[in-house]
Amino acid sequence: MQALLHPGRGKFIGVEADGVPASLTPLISVAASIGRKPNVAGQYVAWGAPFDASGAADAWSYGALYYMAWEPYSTSVAAIAAGSSDGYIRRFATSVKDLGIPVAISFGHEMNGNWYPWGTEQTSAATFVAAWRHIHAQFARAGARNVVWVWNPNIINPMPTVALRPYWPGSSYVSWVGMTGYCAVTGPHTFAGIFGPTMREIRVFTTKPFIVAETAVETSPDEGGCTHSLVRGVAANREVIGFIWFDFDKNGVDWRIESRPQVRAYLAGAIAGLPLANVRE
Repeated sequence: MQALLHPGRGKFIGVEADGVPASLTPLISVAASIGRKPNVAGQYVAWGAPFDASGAADAWSYGALYYMAWEPYSTSVAAIAAGSSDGYIRRFATSVKDLGIPVAISFGHEMNGNWYPWGTEQTSAATFVAAWRHIHAQFARAGARNVVWVWNPNIINPMPTVALRPYWPGSSYVSWVGMTGYCAVTGPHTFAGIFGPTMREIRVFTTKPFIVAETAVETSPDEGGCTHSLVRGVAANREVIGFIWFDFDKNGVDWRIESRPQVRAYLAGAIAGLPLANVRE
């Protein structure tokens, strides 16, 4: 587990896509497109849904760490902190423990934005931290110590403007610091421009490893250059252990690697020869 948490020179290349991890077809398709096997398989999980143990096991057999973004749509963060979901959390944690392989979990990603019900308009930073610590405690009580806990704010530029430190649960509750950030048509088009301000703010209060937990490149004249900068930025920075690509066609924007020849070519070139983390070490 320690080698997984601190992979050294090895990097994680992840994919979040429709059907993963119940189906490995999206991972195989991406691997064929870029010439490297993804070693993280991401999924968005609704609060109240059971743990997908078979999917996590299939991803592990493929050579990928299962990563889940746990989304509390069906209840409030305050209610979770107060214990209203304890039975569900314990069942979930027990299933994770019984599986017996590492699993990465991010609760309430992008909590510093205002677009989710667990975000700034409906949930205070103190309540978010209380819920995070409460969930962590339930997993500890269940003996589920095979979890990589990923705290995942949105990048701070150009928005949101709230301070991140009040949302920090504490180093004993977090394994990796995730960041959500995209190369969009507007805004910065380099790794340093997209992620640099957020990393500098976070480094004031923790030295935990960074992972770009959700990213992609929007179609634009500079999509190739931005793809190259994104991946080479991850490759060159020892504090950043990898990235997870949002491989969806969503809300009128096609972020997928397979349907974008230029992005595919630049991505394949940028990761050629990149040492990958071995999730089974």
